[in-house]
Amino acid sequence: MPDFYMAFPGGKRKVLTLSYDDGVEQDIRLIEIMNKHGLKGTFNLNSGLYAREGTIYPQGQVHRRMTKAQVTQTYMDCGQEVAMHAYEHADLVGIPFDNIPYQIVKDKEQLEQQFGRIIRGFAYPYGTVNRKVADLLRDMGVAYARTVHSTHDFNLPEDWLQLPATCHHNDPQLMELAKRFAENQPYGRPWMFYLWGHSYEFEGDNNWHVIEEFAEYMGGREDIWYATNIEIHDYVEAFKQLILSADGHRIFNPTSTALYLRTWQKTYELLPGKETLID
Repeated sequence: MPDFYMAFPGGKRKVLTLSYDDGVEQDIRLIEIMNKHGLKGTFNLNSGLYAREGTIYPQGQVHRRMTKAQVTQTYMDCGQEVAMHAYEHADLVGIPFDNIPYQIVKDKEQLEQQFGRIIRGFAYPYGTVNRKVADLLRDMGVAYARTVHSTHDFNLPEDWLQLPATCHHNDPQLMELAKRFAENQPYGRPWMFYLWGHSYEFEGDNNWHVIEEFAEYMGGREDIWYATNIEIHDYVEAFKQLILSADGHRIFNPTSTALYLRTWQKTYELLPGKETLID
């Protein structure tokens, strides 16, 4: 049986994604930076906590949620993913278990009505999660849910409902990890660099240069797939559906997505609904 590994679209071996929370005004600047350098990511929103129209924040307040109109204008056609963050940013481990479905379903319903698309992703408020909560979200149809755990590695998640990150943008190892990711290639399984944070932190810490340096360094590389959280999830799950012959040389792709795999000698494109012979 041939030895092969999943590759990302175009046969790439690496993927980069970002994840930022709360729907704050600083996301506008962050999206501009991401789009300038071709980065993709996911913005996690609490649809029950939008600021009232006409809100004027006190001078010096850093955490400034946007109004519903601002949120729509900012994310509707920005090229990034919108995901859930609980309707009222509730601590899902701290609230009564029976109240969790409301926080999820209400947020999903409101965001889907607002953006006219199905919303499937999630980020845990405060990063709090346990197995019982994760299993409930899975049963409710949530595709993935991000924690605040940093791995400092590039492994794909073992459990999409307890999705860790590579690191937070304030991690002192950020650029060391970025350089390790950018300047090397995985030998076997593909790599994912997952960066998370809150954009208001750049203003509060006066360090917009951190994300600007990261985006400039990591952007525009031909060997990296730049993708949203849900795009990565769906691609990986589609790859798991491949059907192999007994000897592993004939592979059928039953999905509607073009998939890629690589052996030590060659990269193959597996067309939707087709069988492919591999060496």
